[in-house]
Amino acid sequence: MPPIRLTRSLLGTFQTASPRSTATLKQRCCYHSSQYSQPPPFAPAESAILSAAISHVPNVGFTIDALKLGARDAGYLDASTNLFPRGVFDLINYHLVTQRLALKDTVQFPTEGENGKKLGTGVKIRTLALARLRANEPVVHKWQEALAIMAQPTYVPPSLAELARLSDEMWYLAGDKSVDGSWYTKRASLSAIYSATEVFMTQDTSRNFVDTEQFLDARLSDGMKLGSTFGALSAWTDYTVHSAVNVLRSKGMRI
Repeated sequence: MPPIRLTRSLLGTFQTASPRSTATLKQRCCYHSSQYSQPPPFAPAESAILSAAISHVPNVGFTIDALKLGARDAGYLDASTNLFPRGVFDLINYHLVTQRLALKDTVQFPTEGENGKKLGTGVKIRTLALARLRANEPVVHKWQEALAIMAQPTYVPPSLAELARLSDEMWYLAGDKSVDGSWYTKRASLSAIYSATEVFMTQDTSRNFVDTEQFLDARLSDGMKLGSTFGALSAWTDYTVHSAVNVLRSKGMRI
């Protein structure tokens, strides 16, 4: 993809439409915060093997072979793959987690946008979503394999939990500080939009994934509608899983 454009105006996208006031909201929303130090998400040996294994994914896919090659590269025996009780899913999860955590360093917003105006939240969300999608480019031709694994019943809950963390991270980095009912609907909406675009990207043959970018813009423009449609966790869970399965079936895979 070409460099991320910050000039497209998406002001007004994802603005709150919740009728509930903050005074009546009983629950307290939790945010990712850079003010608190977080422990490393992976132990040193696991990180060494997984980071080496990711480099083999473009050639051998998200497979046990990739894990074995990663173990060898990191100086461990093939048996070291026993460190990963979830097998290949742990490799997929490593990619998801590390790319989410990398967003805060890979995307930096200027203090002011064009004409001295501050960048809107919608523009920032679009930029962050594109940056995260681009992180899939080296493995996008193997990402359908990852989607098929994530769609397995055992791995749906942790996959959706990580998707929710990604959505929360993007809203946090975009500067969202809402504490009303829209906190939930906006994150559910963005999760649905991102997952749909990620599935679309696996089929995109356009130059620099320009069709994926346009698909994302169209979904963001419908953000308010999606906010009500996917407000419930079960709705966008079904949407995410069914989208992945339908794409894989269209490619001839028996799922």
